[in-house]
Amino acid sequence: MLREVDDLDQPAAPERAPRQGRPARVFERALDRLAWSPYPRAILLYLVIRTASVQLLDLLAARRGATLTDRLTAWDGQWYLRLAVHGYADLPGTLDAARQPYSDAPMAFFPLYPKLVGAVMWLGPDVVTAALTVSVLAGLVLACGLIRIGRAVSPERGDRAGLLLVALWAGAPMAIVFSMAYTEAVFCAFAVWSLVGVLERRWMLAGLCAFAAGLSRSTAVVLVAVVVVVALVAVFRRTEKRWWALAGAVVAPLGVAGYLGFVAYRTGSWTGWQDIELRGWNTEFDFGAETADSVLARLTGDESVFSTLTVLLLLGAVVLVLVAAFIRVPWPLTLYGAGVLLLAIGTRGLPDAKIRFILPAFPVLVPIAIGLSKRRTVTTVAAAVAWVVLGAWFSAHALTAWRYAI
Repeated sequence: MLREVDDLDQPAAPERAPRQGRPARVFERALDRLAWSPYPRAILLYLVIRTASVQLLDLLAARRGATLTDRLTAWDGQWYLRLAVHGYADLPGTLDAARQPYSDAPMAFFPLYPKLVGAVMWLGPDVVTAALTVSVLAGLVLACGLIRIGRAVSPERGDRAGLLLVALWAGAPMAIVFSMAYTEAVFCAFAVWSLVGVLERRWMLAGLCAFAAGLSRSTAVVLVAVVVVVALVAVFRRTEKRWWALAGAVVAPLGVAGYLGFVAYRTGSWTGWQDIELRGWNTEFDFGAETADSVLARLTGDESVFSTLTVLLLLGAVVLVLVAAFIRVPWPLTLYGAGVLLLAIGTRGLPDAKIRFILPAFPVLVPIAIGLSKRRTVTTVAAAVAWVVLGAWFSAHALTAWRYAI
């Protein structure tokens, strides 16, 4: 006779886990990737270095009776704040280098940064908070782009090299401008990602970022030239994405060419922007004559430590470009770095500000990042900290004790 089996004799069926929908699974995978991603580390590293530099500036400014806000919005920062509030047409009190009324002077400043500041102001913050917020956010985008550059220049130690690039650039002398109401952070963010597009053959990324960079600073002419040259090489080699490369080459120059064309139209001169720079700031391209005189005078005369260090940093940047070429850093990066240096060295006006002008030439730091990535962790950290301390002091000193370094 068959025995009736009671339900209690049956083993309990395992409980089923609740089935997750596709959005939940995608979100979990995204969180898992983020946990292992170097981007959060790059952002944290950048914020720590920049915060330490700003704190040192605050300390030195207080010793001289100045406020931190005043220093973070000094010099050209005041122009950008006024442009964000008033625009180009209604900007009051514009003067040239001779302190004479000059209504065209505001057009020396490219429009993207003040427009971004104005957009943030629309959300409620005052103009200073909005300006500094734009710079900070752009710096975070910049830091993430450097990770991708690190992977391109050192595949075997990509993330380590990328994080070192973040530390070296965020802590560089005059990197304080990344925390100021200045255009450097915005321009460099677009420049880095444009070069990421070039190295990864993502041509529309390269072209669109070069376009945006061209609305930020005149230095974009170098970036645009690199993007166009590399894209045209890809076209003539008949690579798989040659039509995208051609599209990127067409888009890249539109920002800087469009704004310079607008200024030419408004002033009635093909060299309108250059004319404004000369009359308003005594700045023009002189093929390096003033820079050569300045270097010679400071290395042979009775100059301050700050002036001499400025010259040594400039010469060191030139040497590092040569090293980058020697160790075969990807040639678009080397070409871009060399072009930015050439533009800065070859331009007359404010020789003490050259270190700020060469900040966008980040590929000069690639050989150092690659070299340090191969060293022991203790050596790497010690060298990076020493560089950051030097850069923080240089930046704070420039904004509190030296009149013409910004």
